[in-house]
Amino acid sequence: MPMTPGTEELGELEQLAIEAATEAGRFIVDERPAQLGVAETKSSATDVVTVMDQQAEQMLRRRITAARPRDAIVGEEAAATDGSSGITWLVDPIDGTVNYLYGIPAYCVSVAAVTGDASVPGGWRPVAGAVFNPSTGEVFHARLGGGACLHGGRGTPPEGLPVAVSGVTTLGQALTGTGFGYLPEVRARQGAVAAALLPHVRDLRRAGSAALDLCAVASGHLDAYFESGLNPWDLAAGWLVAAEAGALVTGLRSAGPAAEMTVAAGPGVHGELVQRLEGLIPAP
Repeated sequence: MPMTPGTEELGELEQLAIEAATEAGRFIVDERPAQLGVAETKSSATDVVTVMDQQAEQMLRRRITAARPRDAIVGEEAAATDGSSGITWLVDPIDGTVNYLYGIPAYCVSVAAVTGDASVPGGWRPVAGAVFNPSTGEVFHARLGGGACLHGGRGTPPEGLPVAVSGVTTLGQALTGTGFGYLPEVRARQGAVAAALLPHVRDLRRAGSAALDLCAVASGHLDAYFESGLNPWDLAAGWLVAAEAGALVTGLRSAGPAAEMTVAAGPGVHGELVQRLEGLIPAP
């Protein structure tokens, strides 16, 4: 793996991630078009969501570039920009776009600084990041080796709170999150896996935002989470927050978290969940 930034730089990266995610999150709420909603036709509503995605990502890129012009940036909406510093930013301007479209308050902005090559599975790792839910005001954030914290939101003190995974040790007692892709054939496969796993967990939840699901594992609101099909920008910040909160975040068969599968859970149930999933999903 590439060299890890020093303690001071990690703190600067974390703070920039918090500021950029918060700024973009407030924008997508404050500037949400009045015509955006399920009453619109699918094409026009999707077009409006795309515009908001694009504008929020442009805001993120401007904010990061102004502070760190030598860093690379990879996002969901625009072409990657190269850098020379060894740091790449992975940004998702609206994670949970369908929730955003329907007005369901489970969408977020995800911003992470990573080292390595984010285009290569297993070739990168997040070192600082933030996930901001503008509907609740919650921002989960972390830096490598610094623990995970929550600021904002109802009942959170101004100084913030450290977050930690649940202590569940039996998969049958684990409230487990998952998600589904958009292609029918992909959803069919994922649905079959979820159906087969359901008898072996407390219950399944599908909130619609991978980044928020990973933060839910970090804070103990979920005991475990698994999903295939995630992009690096879906995964990066939530992965770090969950890991710094004590979760194990992996793929299957000793692989790292990637598009093939991401599994996040506390140490008490992670191994059992991975074993179950490996029995349900053939090796590639």
